[in-house]
Amino acid sequence: MSSTHAALETLPKAIQLSVSPVFLLTGIGAMMNVLSGRLSRGVDRARALQERQEQLSELEQHEFRLTRRRLRLVIRSIELLSLSVLLISCVVAVMFLTVALEINLSAVVAPLFVAAMLMVTAASFCFLREIKLASQQIQARFEV
Repeated sequence: MSSTHAALETLPKAIQLSVSPVFLLTGIGAMMNVLSGRLSRGVDRARALQERQEQLSELEQHEFRLTRRRLRLVIRSIELLSLSVLLISCVVAVMFLTVALEINLSAVVAPLFVAAMLMVTAASFCFLREIKLASQQIQARFEV
């Protein structure tokens, strides 16, 4: 009976430990939603420009090149965020194992979490660069 009681106490502890990473996953999901919208609009614009590639003005050729660069950055950001989601999911799973098996796996959790945060950081830098390119693209339209 005492082992059943101990098991019942460890489950809430495991759930409590996993709450923060789950909130992080929610934030990453929101960021991926924004990025997928930007990807969709960028693909539509690139297709429109590519369909008449032979007739593009110099400004439109420049816009096409910038759009392609922006798309690469958005895709890279989505890839990095997807990898971070996988790592954070591993963190949650390992934390559950730590509590359920009553073993110390912090040597596994810490590097997984740090790697996930580095990927989120890199994805944010890609997103920031894409925003910078988008603002340059808008400025170029208004300068003409």
